[in-house]
Amino acid sequence: MPTAKISEAASKGFVITLRRSPIGTPQKHRRVLSGLGLRKIRQTVTRPNTPQVRGMIGKVGYLLEVQPQ
Repeated sequence: MPTAKISEAASKGFVITLRRSPIGTPQKHRRVLSGLGLRKIRQTVTRPNTPQVRGMIGKVGYLLEVQPQ
């Protein structure tokens, strides 16, 4: 399964959607999802383009769909 790619052109931010269930994933990955504000599958949030958010996306990108804003 391909991981989410982070575009450098996304200067405003990211639209992040939870696409896969975190059941069976490490506790740290579930905490990252919580930090991004994602709880339910198909839930979508908008986050700014910061190094912290990009790192979080990189950690759990296999569960997410990420689009530039």
